[in-house]
Amino acid sequence: IADLRADTNRDGTVDLTGASDDTDEHLWTAARGAIFLANIDDDSSRCSTSTAQSDVALPQCHDAADTIINGPQDLLDTAPLSILAWPEAPDGATARLSLPANSDKVRFFVSESNGDYTHFNHQGGTFSAAALRAGISLRMEGVDIVRNTAAWNGYVDVVLTVEAGTEQATDTVRMRVAPLLTYSHATPVVTGYATNVPGDSDSTDFRTDVQTALTAGSVTAPLVSLTTPGGPDQWTQDLFETGYMTMPTASGVQVMRAAIRSANHYNSGTTNPLRTAGKLVFTTLRGPDMAGIQQYQLGSSSYASYDSFGNLETIPPFTHNGVTWPLGRIIRGSTASDHPDTSMLTMMESQSIQQPLYVDTSWLAVGHIDETISFLPASTPRGWIMLVNDPRLSRTMLQDAVDAGYGSTLIFPGQLTYNSSGTNWVNAQRTINAVLTDTAIMQESLASAVEVDAQVALIKQATGITDAEIVRVPYLHESADGYSVAYQPGTVNGYLINQSIYAPPEPHGPIINGQDIFKVQLQNALAPFGYTVSWVENWYLYHINMGEVHCGTNATRVLPAANWWETGR
Repeated sequence: IADLRADTNRDGTVDLTGASDDTDEHLWTAARGAIFLANIDDDSSRCSTSTAQSDVALPQCHDAADTIINGPQDLLDTAPLSILAWPEAPDGATARLSLPANSDKVRFFVSESNGDYTHFNHQGGTFSAAALRAGISLRMEGVDIVRNTAAWNGYVDVVLTVEAGTEQATDTVRMRVAPLLTYSHATPVVTGYATNVPGDSDSTDFRTDVQTALTAGSVTAPLVSLTTPGGPDQWTQDLFETGYMTMPTASGVQVMRAAIRSANHYNSGTTNPLRTAGKLVFTTLRGPDMAGIQQYQLGSSSYASYDSFGNLETIPPFTHNGVTWPLGRIIRGSTASDHPDTSMLTMMESQSIQQPLYVDTSWLAVGHIDETISFLPASTPRGWIMLVNDPRLSRTMLQDAVDAGYGSTLIFPGQLTYNSSGTNWVNAQRTINAVLTDTAIMQESLASAVEVDAQVALIKQATGITDAEIVRVPYLHESADGYSVAYQPGTVNGYLINQSIYAPPEPHGPIINGQDIFKVQLQNALAPFGYTVSWVENWYLYHINMGEVHCGTNATRVLPAANWWETGR
């Protein structure tokens, strides 16, 4: 008798008496199929947090890197299996587990009489007749996520073979590793992050304003001020992307959150080739129920900035043309010639659930999707709105101000910026007339508007979003070494706290009748969707360095209600 069971019906338990976990256990569909986690967190906090460890060494420590269960919390990250008892097993009967393919992707542990679990070597180990008579309780862990479906698609077939004398019987259960998923802005912030730049008052002001927004959004966890390895790196969004992996259990869903390190190829050599600050994924963030993930291939990125995770966002859930994306889709800036690390692209595509959509950001100096597009949850047909940079609207607003007699009013009043060589401070403030007659800014803004139009057209085609669900956000562009960058603070590039609080950068627009006209515009545009705007000062720390609020923040978020295993992908 060979009867291997796993949680095929996804209720979190293994049915040892009925057929609920026995029917079609060799298949994996949207309705049935057992699930396991890649057990790559650090539940016992045993991994080194030394920043001296290399990029090669840091990812190698995690719970699946050894052959033990690292405490009761680690046990929760393993999937249950059972070999049903065969009370009549004759002396000499044996059983073994095997995997016809991908045998190195999982590890098994067997329950002992004292309740502990010990490693079972499925590549040679056997169970005795006595064990078969009593029944065998097992746990299984994955040793890694799917990184390339061409090498492994995430499925394993676990085969039980029972032998008694000359007779043999087998039973097979198909299991699938949980995919790595990213959060969209459809759910609220749980924990916010921003880098602390010691001794910098602009960093203090920035983090104070971000904390104000979090407090307004009733986020109880305080903003985490990160210390980055290798010195302050204020571009918190670019260093890592937050994600998660889940499987069903009897008490709900077992969640392993994840921090994905950006594949920024910054340094020479092969030992520490990545952006040093990104080590915080392993030295600060990795721990109990928080995995650290790294993926890169040297020489496979066309421009390091594309690898920053300001260039990876997630479109919220939607249905279009009869196809439903319950957990949304990743969106990245990438073209055939201008692209991020191709192995990272492959890894994210290989998760299968949030198939990426690629748009052209190669015309931008920084090249990030968050410079022109962002998504906010709202009561709309799709459940969200899209904020879109609109340079034409900015020009119209400024021209309207001139027509109303305010052409001599200052834009960026009291602000400084770098001179053309970046060596000295100069006044940033200019009259509205001066900006409108600056041919270079007007031409770059028009060219950028055309590029944004192309981005919007592609997203409309992919999602079905309508103009009524698009909020136009005005700011002009200027040229930087032949590419484009926001001339005014890019208020699309903000921090979404929840469905009522949005935190964009202070626009420092012209003050007319006692009000910043660009603040008024955005506040009025978002009010119908139930939003209060919580402004964040980021001029000196971010804006004049070609970034904004979203670039300087990060977050883990509330998990979506949808379960990935019900998506049909």
